[in-house]
Amino acid sequence: MSDELPAGLKAYKRTPVFDQDTLPKGLRREHRTKAGVWALIHVLEGRLRYRTLDPPSETVLTPEKPGIIQPEQPHEVEPLGSMRMFVEFYAVEDPPAA
Repeated sequence: MSDELPAGLKAYKRTPVFDQDTLPKGLRREHRTKAGVWALIHVLEGRLRYRTLDPPSETVLTPEKPGIIQPEQPHEVEPLGSMRMFVEFYAVEDPPAA
């Protein structure tokens, strides 16, 4: 898992803040971002298990360690006790001309 977003991306949307009780079921099971969309998982409090399914990887996210999701990468998250988090979505600011 990369520790940084690629250069040239711009944040365009974010989720509400979720806690261990309000985290949607859809985020707890396999899902992915769209083509060309990266995401950054921000843990505000507590810990969150972040699993990528292809390639297989697992890490624990904390306020000091955010999680980066690559475009179309299958992944899931799991709260590890009490936590608060949100996801911020990024895309290329000026896509190259075709």
